[in-house]
Amino acid sequence: MMNKIKVLVAKPGLDGHDRGAKVVAMALRDAGMEVIYTGLRQSPESVVKAALQEDVDVIGLSILSGAHMRICRKVLELMKGAGIGDKPLFVGGIIPSEDAEELRRTGILEVFGPGTSLKSIIEKIEETVKK
Repeated sequence: MMNKIKVLVAKPGLDGHDRGAKVVAMALRDAGMEVIYTGLRQSPESVVKAALQEDVDVIGLSILSGAHMRICRKVLELMKGAGIGDKPLFVGGIIPSEDAEELRRTGILEVFGPGTSLKSIIEKIEETVKK
């Protein structure tokens, strides 16, 4: 039997809305994953530190503040510096499609926008970790 997939769900930045992140975290847990939720207003540094401490398989960021480009670049840079640049990084939130394309080019594995089904998020994470 495969170990449980371990996912860090983080809310970086000043955005104070976490309902979506909590819904995704619960859906991942219901799908049999182990989920660590960081809570609101995390710095990129605290997200990467938590990912290292918890030895997660996947990191998911929820960003609704509009600061997704800056935050994602910083998290990716810190992940590389910490030796976990190979861990899959997903982002969810309200992100314009041209920014989503740019984020994928910079190393974000997938960008989940509003209306993305929980099933497709779960499947994408499972398929990514199996690789």
